[in-house]
Amino acid sequence: MDERLDEIDKRILYRLAEDARNTSAPMIAEEVNVSGATIRNRIAQLEDKGIIDGYHADINYERAGNRMRNLLICTAPIPERETLAKKVLNVPGVVDVRELLTGRNNIHVVAIGADTDDLTAVSRRLTEMGLEVEDEHILHMADTAPLDEFGPETKRRDTPMTDFLSLAGGAEVVELAVSNDAPIAGLTLSEANERGLLDDDVLVIAIERDDEVITPRGFTRIAADDLVTVFTRGKASEEALDVFTE
Repeated sequence: MDERLDEIDKRILYRLAEDARNTSAPMIAEEVNVSGATIRNRIAQLEDKGIIDGYHADINYERAGNRMRNLLICTAPIPERETLAKKVLNVPGVVDVRELLTGRNNIHVVAIGADTDDLTAVSRRLTEMGLEVEDEHILHMADTAPLDEFGPETKRRDTPMTDFLSLAGGAEVVELAVSNDAPIAGLTLSEANERGLLDDDVLVIAIERDDEVITPRGFTRIAADDLVTVFTRGKASEEALDVFTE
C-alpha cells in the first residue's frame, strides 16, 4: 500500500539520499522548523514502513584493489524471474541485481572481479542457474542523486505548511510547523480562544511533538516546533493560519 508522505518526510528522504553519513536529525529539523526528536521519530517510522530500506556505503571498487565492475544484462524466464533475481545475489562477486518487468533483458547484474577470469566465472554461474547472458559491459562510473521532487524548491513559497488535504464539502486539513515567534506559541488552546486567535472554523485536531502524538484539549499548550494538524470547515485562509506561523 502506498504511504502518504508530507513535506517533512520528503525532506528527510532527500537529505539522507543526498548524504546520509553527514546528515543529522538536528540539521533536517532546522530546515523544516521542528525538533530533532521529531525528525528521529519520523526516520524510525519511514524505516518501519519499509520506505527506507537501509543505509549502504558507496564503494569505489576501482580504488579498492583496482577491481573491475561488470554489468551483465540477462534474460530469465518470466515465471522464474523474481526467484532467480533473489538467488543471483548469493553468487560470489555479485553486488547489485535489478529486476525489470520486461520479457527479455529483464535481469541486470553488477559483478565485481579482480580480473576478467573472475567476471567470466560469474557469467558462467549465472548461465548454470538458468539465466541467458545477453550482453556484458565494463562499468566505468555510477552515481546517484536525490529525487528533486523531495527536496527544497526555490520556487516554492516560504511556508511552514508541511501537508495539505482537501476534503469533500470544501473542508481542508492542513499540517503546519509552529514557528518560535508564532502568536499561539506558549498558549493553551483555551487561552488562544479567549484572545480570539483561533477562528471559529478552525479546529486543532492533532499535535505531533517529538515522538508523541497528542490529542488536543483546552488545556493543551502549543509549543514552538510542534507539528499541528488543523481542520477547517471551509478553505483555510492565510490569516487563520498565521497564528501558528508568524
